[in-house]
Amino acid sequence: MTPPIISAYAGALLIIMQGLLMVLTGLHRAKSGINLGLGDDPVMERKVRRHGNLAENAGIFLAVLAVAEMTVVPHQVILIIATVFVVARLFHAIAMSTEAGSHGADSGKIFVAGRALGAFGTLGSFLALGGFLLFNLM
Repeated sequence: MTPPIISAYAGALLIIMQGLLMVLTGLHRAKSGINLGLGDDPVMERKVRRHGNLAENAGIFLAVLAVAEMTVVPHQVILIIATVFVVARLFHAIAMSTEAGSHGADSGKIFVAGRALGAFGTLGSFLALGGFLLFNLM
């Protein structure tokens, strides 16, 4: 069995990103006095959603990536899928850092595009990883 080195690198990058997003959310909580929830603050909503969205997607992706890497999916495929996922999550986090990216303001088409790239890159990574794993297990 091959150790999941690519998965470990992807996990390292994603956990650092998760930690940074957590700190930025916490700093905004402290500055705004919002102890729990969103407090009708759209900036807090964006920060909570970008942090939460990464948490919702990264864990299951890394678990399946590691299984795929240790079993049957070629390493080049694992590397490409992992890279796409990490870059997609970065695009999403950056886009969700702005009102334009989170609420689609006319002045922020580039951020809306970044959010779309992040979402579609994440979905594409999920589908590619699941598809390659199923195909190679058969």
